[in-house]
Amino acid sequence: MVVAFGTGLMMGPTDARLAMPVLSFLGIELPEPVQLPAAAINSESEPIVGAMSTQSLMPSNPQARNSNSKSATYMVGEVSANGEIIINKEGEDAAGEVLIKQAKRTKTEHVATLGYKIRETHVNIDTPVLEGTGDVPHERDITYDRINKENDGNIRDQTMPSGQHLLVDMKNLEADFLNSESRLARAMQDSVIAGGLTMLSYHCHSLHPAGVSCVGVLLESHISFHTWPDEGVITLDMFTTSEKPLLPVLPSIKELFGIPRVNAETGEKEEVVTVWSHELRGFRTEDARKVHHLDGNSDISKHVTSPLEVVYKEHVLNMETEYGRIDIWDVKERDDTPGYEDGLRLGLAPQDPRWFSYEDASPCRLLFLDGVLHMANQTDRVFHETLVHPAMFAHPSPKSVGILGGGDGGSLREVLKHKSVTDVTMVELDEKVVSVSKEYLPEISDCSDIVGSKPNCFDDDRLSLIFTDAFAYVKEKKEANGKFDVLVADVNQPENQDEYTDADTVNALVESLSPLGVLVINAGEAPMIVDPRADKGMQPKREAFTKLLEAHPKIASIFVFEDAQSGYVDPVAFLVACRDASCRKNWYGQTDEINYQVFDRLQAMKSKKPALIQFDGATQRSYQVPPRAWETVYCRREPEPFECAYRGLDMTKELFEYYPKNEDESAFVIRESKEGAENDAAVYATVDIPEGSYIMPTHLAASLEVSEDSAKDSNATAHLEGVGEADVLTDFVDYIDENGHSARDGSGKIYVEIGGSRVIRESDDASEVNIRRWVPAHPDGARPKYSPVYDRHRHSFDVFLVASRDIKAGEEIVKPGDLWDY
Repeated sequence: MVVAFGTGLMMGPTDARLAMPVLSFLGIELPEPVQLPAAAINSESEPIVGAMSTQSLMPSNPQARNSNSKSATYMVGEVSANGEIIINKEGEDAAGEVLIKQAKRTKTEHVATLGYKIRETHVNIDTPVLEGTGDVPHERDITYDRINKENDGNIRDQTMPSGQHLLVDMKNLEADFLNSESRLARAMQDSVIAGGLTMLSYHCHSLHPAGVSCVGVLLESHISFHTWPDEGVITLDMFTTSEKPLLPVLPSIKELFGIPRVNAETGEKEEVVTVWSHELRGFRTEDARKVHHLDGNSDISKHVTSPLEVVYKEHVLNMETEYGRIDIWDVKERDDTPGYEDGLRLGLAPQDPRWFSYEDASPCRLLFLDGVLHMANQTDRVFHETLVHPAMFAHPSPKSVGILGGGDGGSLREVLKHKSVTDVTMVELDEKVVSVSKEYLPEISDCSDIVGSKPNCFDDDRLSLIFTDAFAYVKEKKEANGKFDVLVADVNQPENQDEYTDADTVNALVESLSPLGVLVINAGEAPMIVDPRADKGMQPKREAFTKLLEAHPKIASIFVFEDAQSGYVDPVAFLVACRDASCRKNWYGQTDEINYQVFDRLQAMKSKKPALIQFDGATQRSYQVPPRAWETVYCRREPEPFECAYRGLDMTKELFEYYPKNEDESAFVIRESKEGAENDAAVYATVDIPEGSYIMPTHLAASLEVSEDSAKDSNATAHLEGVGEADVLTDFVDYIDENGHSARDGSGKIYVEIGGSRVIRESDDASEVNIRRWVPAHPDGARPKYSPVYDRHRHSFDVFLVASRDIKAGEEIVKPGDLWDY
């Protein structure tokens, strides 16, 4: 009893004779208990379930209890406007005396102060009944077999400290239902039975002025809830220690507790709103967690079953196939708002309040394969454009394309937009993924708007669809060697795909590419700056795959990029690998170059709409420079890569600038060359310059960037036959030849010096030379195949110069003749 009061809960029928001493000890004064006729406790037609026994309200004095000389009767008066209950004494000497006046319950009151406002129902373990209503027609099976064996007869594993927790919130429910112990208790018992669980006992309280709280003890754990009748709300939770799935009971809970209320204004039943969450609880083994599709780390849990913020969850499909599990869910989050298409569909005007309501937003349909999020229909085009087109445009003219996985059809749709494509080989493990996607996500494989294609992408004549293991196909089918101009791996990210860490598999992927072939994969979650070394962090398999590609002699270039619009919680990373270094020129293309290629190389749309909604020249430009986190994590490799020492200018070194109009401030002066010198002028230091100091950094940073193609076109245009020489263009081309050098990144760019640095004399005599490139040639003799550092600092690595030794004032500045050679 003391424990019960200490926790704020009285369990079981409470006899006033037991309660009074404890209440007195706690300093709580209550009036002398009085006898109330059971019929007077509730004047409504529905009997009170579990009303207090009349004996519990008898005076504690035995003489008063047995005296018949002056019997007094009592009745419950009306409930006042402020929620008070008044119990009046009747009889010849009562004179309308108010015996008990109970205040309305406030949020701060302890259960012990509520006195007789609590009406209790207790059900014992042996026979779960509602007191005063007779036996409940539900039998419990607590035999050895029921408790200890599963349906298949195997002994239940009760050693794992784990369970499942289901939280359910419902609103717009009928007030009378939410205020009825008997109806709620029946719904609770039926829910337990529907879940294949066993009720041991339950206990309910009706609270004043309204509401019911109940808890049921299950053989497997518990079920509990509380109601707010005026608000039409119930909050319920069910916890079980059984491994039997708990989600299947949810429809029964919705049906049994979802009694809609009638709108007072319209007279129509309101739609019941249900919000729920499911969690796996306790401590499972790592192996058990990995295989459970509802584990807290699974995508289904993260995106659907766990968050209460996902206010709309509709399980559209659950299918077990020969190869795994397929789930499709429709979801809406609390902060979702109508999109562009929703606005058109609903005719929403500016400032329409529906713009700010999730209720008018279209649900997002999610496809999960073995618990892993594979696709979201609202972001499908963004994801597949990001996966496919950077790789396709990295190749000059892809004709044969391979797709590993991709059973939803999104990658296929994007590939078929390219005019150059003549054949596509798709290798998908599970035929059901294709059929399910065509039925439940038809828009993803819709090619009806593409000129020259069939209404459904899977019916295109260029497609060869093969149902088998994609990686095994690449390894075993020798005819695939050298076949694919572009290979799109639309399968799981490396952390969920062990084949990416197998050297033989990676070799087979590379060998399947044509000489100019390009491979692209979904590389998983993008890194964060705080991540540890890649092989020790969250993506060790991606790092292992990357290193296998780096070590492969037939891979020349590797690029990483990420996109935050692809429908995942975190930005998605992608990796592109090229067999030939020439793809760098396409990868580093200018915005207008890529936009022209998009226009020139893609099929037109019948609707006249743009073929792409995400990818264009500006988007590709953003992919060319990986976010800093890639560089940071890359430089945590051991040993640290050479180029990581040059991630920024050395702030301990001085800058020595050339100011042609301010000789007093200038560290350099240009004078006429000595007689017989090749150059007409030479550059001299006016101050001492320490080794490692930066030479004319402002002038060098302003170097003109010209593409090699532009230089060639300018030269050709300057010598058009029948037009005569274009002196300006001729001079410009000559200037580029004399003062420019090609970028070392293979981008096809020429950096043309336009400042004082162009006057610096060259020499092949090492004893004369006193400046060098800021970033020396890589120790391996060439730029690494993969380096976010080089990708992020391409321009600065190719323009800045530093003093190679201490330079004295008055000394001529001399650069080596092979300064910009590789």
